[in-house]
Amino acid sequence: MTAERIRGDGDRERSRDRGARDDDRYVDEEEYEAVSAAEAAREGLRQIIGLTGKDPVGITSVQPTDDGWLVGVEVVEDHRIPASTDLLGLYEVELDMTGSLLGYRRSRRYQRGKGDGG
Repeated sequence: MTAERIRGDGDRERSRDRGARDDDRYVDEEEYEAVSAAEAAREGLRQIIGLTGKDPVGITSVQPTDDGWLVGVEVVEDHRIPASTDLLGLYEVELDMTGSLLGYRRSRRYQRGKGDGG
């Protein structure tokens, strides 16, 4: 069985049995290898950079969920002078077991150095 990318299907792949009918089917998620926590963290960071164009500060959390991973990513929302007054944003990135993006949202926005207390 071989897998091939189909234009317009995003990250999904179709598989085709050689010698079988020309019917294609999507590869089940079980056929993919689940990503590790470290891989999920890197992918969450990459997705936020690509989607928002913001400068990353770092990964703040990685949590397993029933469907995959929830990754916390901190970014600079607004650069200010001095840098200690930058506005930061905390984004939550939801990934499936294979590391594909399911969704994201900004959960907080705060001034650098005042993230926990106020």
